Amino acid sequence: MKKTKSHKNFVSNEDISIPIFKNKWLDKLTRTHIAVPVSMFILYAIGLIVYTKYSTDLSNLQVLGLFIGGWLFFTFAEYMVHKNVYHMKPKTKIRKKITYTMHGIHHDYPKDKSRLAMPPVLSIFVGTVLLLLFELVLDIYSFSFLAGFLTGYAAYLLVHYTVHVFHPPNNVFKALWTNHAIHHYQDNTILFGVSSPLWDYILGTVPKQKNTRKQVEVSGGV
Repeated sequence: MKKTKSHKNFVSNEDISIPIFKNKWLDKLTRTHIAVPVSMFILYAIGLIVYTKYSTDLSNLQVLGLFIGGWLFFTFAEYMVHKNVYHMKPKTKIRKKITYTMHGIHHDYPKDKSRLAMPPVLSIFVGTVLLLLFELVLDIYSFSFLAGFLTGYAAYLLVHYTVHVFHPPNNVFKALWTNHAIHHYQDNTILFGVSSPLWDYILGTVPKQKNTRKQVEVSGGV
């Protein structure tokens, strides 16, 4: 299916998965079931909290505050990475290839269930790098903070999977479906927050046209 001017900015809106790499083993590493990375991040977060309680003198209130702070920081990181990394302007062929591999293929095939979450190998790498960075900056406060960050990450993965696979509910959470549908099917320069619209409102990347949401719902985007 060719891209048209009717805001259908995708190649296929069916649950199909095309290869990214010619090597079949390398290509398999780009796919995963949603339960795998989500379970990894949740278990990692629980382990970090347990380690904090047994290895530091931080109070429960401090742990809770750091956990919430880490989750909030994730929502900001989610927004910034989505906007400035996944949607950076492909000025060179190499950058174009990188952005397409990371995110462009998801926009072309938004219903591909196997690529709605970070693959396990990359999940382990990211979790390890984050632990080293946070520990370098925050010392003993890093473990609870990272636990919140990783829980936010798991929540993001679940929300992202859910809005692409299931029909929207008739409650306040429907806004998450509508926001992401606008980003995919109408305008990919707005609404970069998936798990939360907080930073879209703060940083001014919400739709300017009042009827945008209604147009998406009518067109079947959600």
